[in-house]
Amino acid sequence: MEFFTVSGLRSLKNDTDVRLSGWIQDVRVTKNLVFLIFRDYTGLAQLTVKRDGWAGIDVTSISRESAVSVQGKYLVKGMSKLGVEILLSGISVLNAAGTPLPLAISDPVISDVETRLDHRSLDLRKREVSRIFRAKSTLLWGIRKFLRENGFEEVQTPKIVAASTEGGADLFNVKYFEKEAYLSQSPQLYKEMLVSSGINRVFEVGPAFRAEKHNTVRHINEFTSIDIEMAFSDHEDAMRMLEGSVSGAIDEVMNEMGDELREIGLKIPSAKAPFPRITYREALDYLHKKGDAPPFGEDFTPEQLRSLGEKFDGFYFITKWPSALRPFYTMPDPEDPSVTNSFDLQFQEKEITSGAQRVHDPEMLLERFKSKGLDSKDFSFYLESFMYGMPPHAGWAIGLERLCMIILNLSNIREATLFPRDRNRLVP
Repeated sequence: MEFFTVSGLRSLKNDTDVRLSGWIQDVRVTKNLVFLIFRDYTGLAQLTVKRDGWAGIDVTSISRESAVSVQGKYLVKGMSKLGVEILLSGISVLNAAGTPLPLAISDPVISDVETRLDHRSLDLRKREVSRIFRAKSTLLWGIRKFLRENGFEEVQTPKIVAASTEGGADLFNVKYFEKEAYLSQSPQLYKEMLVSSGINRVFEVGPAFRAEKHNTVRHINEFTSIDIEMAFSDHEDAMRMLEGSVSGAIDEVMNEMGDELREIGLKIPSAKAPFPRITYREALDYLHKKGDAPPFGEDFTPEQLRSLGEKFDGFYFITKWPSALRPFYTMPDPEDPSVTNSFDLQFQEKEITSGAQRVHDPEMLLERFKSKGLDSKDFSFYLESFMYGMPPHAGWAIGLERLCMIILNLSNIREATLFPRDRNRLVP
């Protein structure tokens, strides 16, 4: 007899013999019947047992969250409110769960995020939690599909590096034999080197590490970064790829999980390209009229971004950021070198990602190093690729967890991270 999943039962005929594997979520006892709430990764089913004449084990003694294998007859017109009922004929306890449970799975008990993360393997058994990671996987698949359809090749670059990507101090040191090394903040330098090699369009999905001392609901120190770089392109081309990637991700989630998400009242934001755009200077003018604008060359505060976000319904770009706020590899605007061919993608007041056209001229790149106070000798391996015909190129990087947090309207980025690493958490 083959094994079924809960979601796979609905197409079967009445009284079909079935076998399933999963967990016992709850046990309910009446005078003549015992009801076991069974759960697998696809949903819930009610297992009904007649107490008189039952030749199996004492099902009332099975502890909640025990792993089991069950068999019985699927009842098409079952009475269960779950919509799936099985008349149980046999059950094997594969591994009994200890008691008491450190975390409530089915009871309406709300645990704080830290307690949930301390017992993450149990927390992930909750359908509302596992749903997040099914959606996250689907989002990523939508982005991968879009990029592949647009000629991008997936690559893998080192995560132990000899130099900072942006010359910053937010680095994790690594003892690498007799040398000093760091965990990679970004594959930026390597993906630029790759487009110089003749692989015109590359993308990578991999971990990135930032030793920032933030302790907020929007920051973690290890995250999944989705990076692209494209040769013979500028920032406008990169923005079109970003619009398409976000739209593709949301379309994939709605195609796969739309009904389920609508049932729980979650409204997924629309992402119809092209997204609205506003330059940094236009944003300053808008905020100045609101009475709260920073001086030119400074970043926006959360309050200012919230005010700016009110101007747009959903996703929008802020473009032409000042050179002082962008890394050394960002291309200055040829018509106004005080700003750059760069952009941020925003959703309301929330920043999702940054991108830009890159400097491809080696002499200009050396000048950019000097302007940022960096020693070009630390980047000699990177500079070599610019000496032999580096094409114009552009790209962006987007944090998968932050994107998931925004699209699913989560309150904390840790909810979109299986096992978060932040300033205080190193386990599990």
